[in-house]
Amino acid sequence: MSVVVQFPNTTQSKGLQRVQATYTVREISRQFGLSEHSIRRWTREGLFEAASTSDDGELQYDFRALTQFRRVRELRSRGLTTRQIEAELRGQLNLFPERGGRLLQLPIRLSPFEEALILHERGESRAVEMYMRAIHEGECVSDAYCNLGIMECRKGNTSRAFNCFTNSLENDPRHFESHYNVANLYFEAGDLRLARLHYEIAAEIKPDSPSVYFNLGLVHAMKENFKAAVAALSHYKELALDIEDGHADQLLSNFKKSLITPG
Repeated sequence: MSVVVQFPNTTQSKGLQRVQATYTVREISRQFGLSEHSIRRWTREGLFEAASTSDDGELQYDFRALTQFRRVRELRSRGLTTRQIEAELRGQLNLFPERGGRLLQLPIRLSPFEEALILHERGESRAVEMYMRAIHEGECVSDAYCNLGIMECRKGNTSRAFNCFTNSLENDPRHFESHYNVANLYFEAGDLRLARLHYEIAAEIKPDSPSVYFNLGLVHAMKENFKAAVAALSHYKELALDIEDGHADQLLSNFKKSLITPG
């Protein structure tokens, strides 16, 4: 007799991911597979610039720093060592004018995308207009389409959301958030084949994302591939060591029972 797998409420694990205005060291570490120690050291050495420091002393980076961290991930994928990556970063830093050994700080006016991020976090509808302006001006096009897709999802416009995420991926085929979000939409629509495809692409782009493996485990389980489901969910537990997740434990137990056949 087969074991009936009961799925607990997991909607929070399949939440959409948008490009944020600021990121903590831990969020940067998880998103790009970099150690927190390296991120903090590179910041102290001036290779990266934190946008601000919170009241508790936590460094925070704005979305512009993501471009640099994506560059680091790209260099790592090409096989460069940490020392070689640091030399590359220092070479880029030397392209900027300096005064008194410090980078020259110039007054910065908010770009359309930056303004859109702020409006989005405030829940203001004018964020749509600013995202569209950013797209028209060629600024952070994939990020802007991704966040527009999330806004359409919140309004229940699933077809428009799909279109936004597709446009994001046309501009950047390796845009993690858009792959993850479109996978969630396919999951909700019951298209498990395409949901699995986009989750797997997202896992290739960002192999240290716990939520990707959690959702991939659900997809495998719904296809009754419990061996793959156990592997994916076990990987989730390894990546989410600081998370007490009773749902994952329950699912793992059920998946493992499904692998047991009568002797």
